Amino acid sequence: MQGAIARVCMVVVAAILNNPLLFPRENTTIPEQDDELIARMQEHEERLKMEQAKLEEELSRLNLKQDERSSHESSSQHSYGWYFWYAVSLVIFLTIEVCRVDLACQGIDNDNVFTESGSISSRTLMLDKSVLSNFCDRCNYISTHESWRVREFAEGFADDLLESLRSLCNREVDMEVGDFVGVGSMFESWKVSKPLTCDLIVPFSPPEPYSFQFQLWCSPSGDIPPGMQGCGKIRVTGFWETGEGCLCGSTNLGEDMLCLLHNKNERPRVDFNSSELLCSKNTSYLAKDQVMKWFQISLTKAWGRISHKYEFELTFHNLDAAGALKVRFRSGKVIVMNIIPVVQLEDTDAYFVSHFSSESNISPDPYWALSFAVYERNLLKLFAKSLPENSCHLHCLQIMTFLHRKQTGLTGKSALTNYHFKTALLHLLISKSPSCWGIESIEHRLCDVLDFLQRSLQEKRLHHVLVGNSQVPADIQVPEIFLKSEPINLFRPLVLQRELYRDTVTHFQEMLRNASVLIKEYTPRFPNGDAFHRLGQSF
Repeated sequence: MQGAIARVCMVVVAAILNNPLLFPRENTTIPEQDDELIARMQEHEERLKMEQAKLEEELSRLNLKQDERSSHESSSQHSYGWYFWYAVSLVIFLTIEVCRVDLACQGIDNDNVFTESGSISSRTLMLDKSVLSNFCDRCNYISTHESWRVREFAEGFADDLLESLRSLCNREVDMEVGDFVGVGSMFESWKVSKPLTCDLIVPFSPPEPYSFQFQLWCSPSGDIPPGMQGCGKIRVTGFWETGEGCLCGSTNLGEDMLCLLHNKNERPRVDFNSSELLCSKNTSYLAKDQVMKWFQISLTKAWGRISHKYEFELTFHNLDAAGALKVRFRSGKVIVMNIIPVVQLEDTDAYFVSHFSSESNISPDPYWALSFAVYERNLLKLFAKSLPENSCHLHCLQIMTFLHRKQTGLTGKSALTNYHFKTALLHLLISKSPSCWGIESIEHRLCDVLDFLQRSLQEKRLHHVLVGNSQVPADIQVPEIFLKSEPINLFRPLVLQRELYRDTVTHFQEMLRNASVLIKEYTPRFPNGDAFHRLGQSF
């Protein structure tokens, strides 16, 4: 018996001593760690099976030697004790192994990914001020005049298209479409790539007597899952559910009674089904899929009524987005217009969007992402008033998005988007003095933003600039509920997906490594038209 106890104890001790947290191994790569871990677990399993066989054999011999009843009872008690200690040792061993795997993965993600990709610091980049200035002056081939003309066309065409859409709608049964709002890079004056893209958000509302009610992730009574930070649900309700408005739509007034506000023919219709209200099946929550189908069909019909007025080709360039349109002129020039149906959050400038034009990951129904694009545009306008006349903040954003786009062409897509670069820039604009952003400091500010993003990647944490940030200027008038909310981590997917994190870090490191070469290669060295034209074509 004592020998069996000793063997059980040895199994537990061996499992503890093999824990890499006590004796870490150095210079071990991730594949080696995984293979060794599997081999160890198999070895421990074999040992446990051998010990179990020995224990069972010894217990059987002990049972045969028990002649008397008292000794038999005593032996039974000991046998239960053996099984108890064996079970305890097995639980301890499995717990240690599970902890090893979890902590090993955390250590690999947080400590080794950057070193494996040949980490390069943004501070080591060889960025010449004159080269950067020349790059910005020459490579921003979209002149102010051309940018203004593109925006003017997009706004005029969108206004005509939406007016045609409204003429097709029945106000008593169809969604009511409001006026568009221009957002994004073209309306923030930092767009530099082709095709020229204009993002327009278009708010819509339900027909009377219905209205929208909102459930935010940061509301005290909300039931939004933790993984849906920055999202909300939109419920379609009638006035009789909220206790507001006229009751004639929900009550049978009888033949002899009339509503003083509505005559018999004007009484609101209340027998809508969920599909007519664009809700998910058997629910009262607005569905993005339903909204997308409705909007695409409505735009197609609206274009059919006005197409004879225009001499260009109009197509959908992305069927997974509601209003992703491509305008192709006879000259070959292309303009992309993302007309995005949104729901305005009460009387704020925050909007629930069906999708983001720059992102492929879309939250599932019935969760709508909340966009602060209008506040972000206003924030950039506010900064422009206090920054030096020829500031470099937009140039930094243009350079970073250029490098990101070129690196994507070389190594493929990653989790990084232009919105991450813009968020990093806005964080630094809030925290740094306006006098730091002169054009003469462009190489320092560019390194600052890249360094900020690199540290954010290492920590897997990049907070939304307007949510949970007390440093946001009061002039922007961000609602208090968002300023006091918990910050939203835009890098949360990188925490949950190990492979995605590895690919994103590799992409960013390669981008830093190629930055100097790309900037020099795409900076015109000759003032003649050929070099400038060739550069413009490469963008």
